[in-house]
This record gives sequence, C-alpha cells and structure tokens, in this order.
Amino acid sequence: MTKSGKINYIELPAADLEAAKAFYGNALGWKFEDYGPEYAAFNDGDFDGGFYKADMSSSAAGGAALVVLYAEDLEGLQAKLEENGAKICREIFSFPGGRRFHFLDPNNNELAVWSDK
Repeated sequence: MTKSGKINYIELPAADLEAAKAFYGNALGWKFEDYGPEYAAFNDGDFDGGFYKADMSSSAAGGAALVVLYAEDLEGLQAKLEENGAKICREIFSFPGGRRFHFLDPNNNELAVWSDK
C-alpha cells in the first residue's frame, strides 16, 4: 500500500537506456519493463523507479539529489559495480554511522552506496 508523503519512485536520465538496463540488471539484479523507446521502469526487488531518455546526467555536484543504495558488503558491491563498468568518483570514506563510496553509472549518473558494517 502506498503511504501518503513517502518517497514512492525515482527517475534518472539516461542517454543510453540499453546501457542503463544492462548495467543495473547485471550488477544489481534490477528488473526492467520498457514503456516505449524512451522510458524503462525498474524494480530493485523493493523499490520502483525509471530511466528516461535524455542527454544529461544526475550529479550531486550539479545540485541533484543523491540516490544512495545499501550494501551488506561494501567492498564486494564496489567490486561488482566496477566489473560492470561503474567508475568510482569518491573512494570509500567513513562517516558517523557507517562508510560509503560514490560511483558513476554508464550514463554518468552519480549514485552512492553505504554500509553500516
């Protein structure tokens, strides 16, 4: 059931939708459903979102919101992301409550991964 006022969906730009689907599908196991040639919805197993065709990218440095994923094994997930083409743009660092790193996907969208372990 959708709850009023709760984050329900995110959308990210992607100049290359096929690259986005391959990267997130292979690295993280996300499932996709196409809605025409310019939009692909995803589900990560718990959360829904989508990629829309656009020649731009999402970056915290540019003022965009930062999507943060969780990892039980931070180094293991970093390695898997890199094996699938992610570029690490901020190495693992500690902060109160855990550790995290930032990466760029094949469309240069910046995301982060954190762990409390």
